[in-house]
Amino acid sequence: MATDSTKTEVGSYFISNYPPFSQWNKDALHEIEAALAAPPVSDTPLGLYLHIPFCRKRCKFCYFKVFTDNRASDIELYVQALSREIELVSQLPVVGNRPFRFVYFGGGTPSFLSPKQLTSLVDRLRSSVHWDDAEEVTFECEPGTLSQPKVQAIRDMGVTRLSLGVENYSDELLRENGRAHLAPEVYKAWDWIVEADFPNVNIDLISGMVGETWDNWKDNIRRVIEMSPDSVTIYQMELPFNTVYSKDILGEKIETPVADWPLKRAWVDYAFDELAAAGYHVSSAYTMVKDPAKVNFSYRDNLWMGSDLLATGIASFGHVSGVHYQNLPEWDQYIRPLTEEGQLPLGRAYTPTPQQALIREMILQLKKGHLDVAYFRDKFQVDIVEHWREAWNAHAENGMLQLDGDSIQLTRKGLLQVDSLLPVFFESEHQGVRYT
Repeated sequence: MATDSTKTEVGSYFISNYPPFSQWNKDALHEIEAALAAPPVSDTPLGLYLHIPFCRKRCKFCYFKVFTDNRASDIELYVQALSREIELVSQLPVVGNRPFRFVYFGGGTPSFLSPKQLTSLVDRLRSSVHWDDAEEVTFECEPGTLSQPKVQAIRDMGVTRLSLGVENYSDELLRENGRAHLAPEVYKAWDWIVEADFPNVNIDLISGMVGETWDNWKDNIRRVIEMSPDSVTIYQMELPFNTVYSKDILGEKIETPVADWPLKRAWVDYAFDELAAAGYHVSSAYTMVKDPAKVNFSYRDNLWMGSDLLATGIASFGHVSGVHYQNLPEWDQYIRPLTEEGQLPLGRAYTPTPQQALIREMILQLKKGHLDVAYFRDKFQVDIVEHWREAWNAHAENGMLQLDGDSIQLTRKGLLQVDSLLPVFFESEHQGVRYT
């Protein structure tokens, strides 16, 4: 796991789960099979994640499971397999009659699919499941894959939150970092998105892309404020092991000029100030929203409070009834069990202990910038302040947070580097291990 050094080293920085993914293994598959085959252990909210792994290009900073040499026959085969997986999942006892609280189409690039392919996928999915009662249905888009008919098709699917991966408004930087779209495509897509009238629209930016400067960053923030989306999410550039940039650094010993952590944080700090002046409010360490009463991020908030998540699609991650799992990560491994054997393509699993479940919720919820100590006392019968008193005090002394009774509140300094604050709460056997 990357440490909080000044330089951006190769390794995972962003923390999205606990225990680390590197600790999951195939020997625990019987545990997830048992969990899926049993009724839910509680009235935990249920979500659905669908992974669409196709992209026009692989970004040089991308670490997700994606495919770029895509034929229509491959897409049809994948849609067929994914639909079959949804059918099998819908019949599991752990699903029962529970409605989906949230649904998330992620990638890859879900918007890579044509309007006809999207309609075909949704028609097949709806023969097994529906999301009519979901609080939130999110769909990720790459600007250059959109057209007016496709945007309308996405809206007609019941999508309530569209997330547009802009990342940067400079054509030069987009090309350098391997993005498939250019800035004019952002503006063209934006007109269609506004016309379709989605309840919520998010724009993603990345702080610290290769080639970024202060002038470029300020221009990005000016442009995103002019577009006035419902929320803006800013990720700080990191270099997990399987990115193009990381392989260049480790293999060819190329010194990729990624901004250091203090500079990336300074850029996010500037963005938060400018967005606040434009009427936005902090929602997490990465996101600001225009209207907190309108934008509730059901996907994020439910996951961070321990909801169940059915993972569908190649290499996707999920968790049900206290067991975490991942689907198989290779094409044939994923396709064959579904299309030829009628079996779920489960790859590895892990069952956290009650202590690990507590740590997971605590560190993820801290990303929102504040913790309610009473919530953890009621749910886990643990006083998290006393249990980790030394760690909280150290963070407070370093100006990262404030302790006030049953409230833990991150300062702006702490918010900007929250992921670096989390490993201290890991159990000793997970200190310093590779995260992914």
